[in-house]
Amino acid sequence: MSQRCSSNCNSCGSRLLAAFVVVQLVNVAQVHASNQIDVESDLRHLLGRCHSQSDEYNDCMKQVFNDLRAYFTTGIPDYHIKPFDPHHSDYVELRRGDGAHGIGSFRLVLRNVSEYGWSKSEVTKFHADAEDQRIVYAQYFPDKTLEGQYEFSGKMLGTEIKRRGPWNLTLYDYSQTTSVLRVGGPGSLLKVHVEVDRIGGMELHIGNLLGQSLNSLADGVINSMWQLGLPFVKPMINELVSTAFTDIFNESFRYFPLESFLGPATR
Repeated sequence: MSQRCSSNCNSCGSRLLAAFVVVQLVNVAQVHASNQIDVESDLRHLLGRCHSQSDEYNDCMKQVFNDLRAYFTTGIPDYHIKPFDPHHSDYVELRRGDGAHGIGSFRLVLRNVSEYGWSKSEVTKFHADAEDQRIVYAQYFPDKTLEGQYEFSGKMLGTEIKRRGPWNLTLYDYSQTTSVLRVGGPGSLLKVHVEVDRIGGMELHIGNLLGQSLNSLADGVINSMWQLGLPFVKPMINELVSTAFTDIFNESFRYFPLESFLGPATR
């Protein structure tokens, strides 16, 4: 009797465990479906109030960009949009000359770059040019921080230089203008150009720039004199950031069906 009862109890326990697992899986599926509906309805609510033929379209989209900051830390997985705070770039390269000959030729590679501060940013201007398939927007950051690894090689005045190590950069009272151009029809590549408008303050650390014993000296010189060098460095910053953002925007927004969320065309 006790053996049969024990067997029945084991069978009953197995069935209860199986039922519990099924219930949990159903709950997970329901939560996922609910989140998907919530995200889609939120996008329709935010973007649906903007009518592409309206005179207020640019101001409306500026507000939408700022309202979407709630998704900067999570991304929107259902539409393959990755998080923007922080956002990551695995590899960015900048070259001048052939890296082997000439005065000032070099190759700079940035790896595993992370950028923070987007959730605190504000879009201050937005303009869409439907005919050229271009949008341009200005953005202000109270502060933004970048960090990663660098590799530098080149020749300066005939001397070969190779350096690598960690780096981090914090920009204060910073603003930039971003231009996003679609080069063909729907689903075609996006080309991004970022232009630095203003840097109110900067802190930069470059590991192993002058050797371990002189790192603090290098940081001090850079952070005290960066404004003098900005006119020369700014074009390179624009190029690096534009290259990184072209990859990021294509990965996240190339196939995003913006038109399906916009409100009906009105005048």
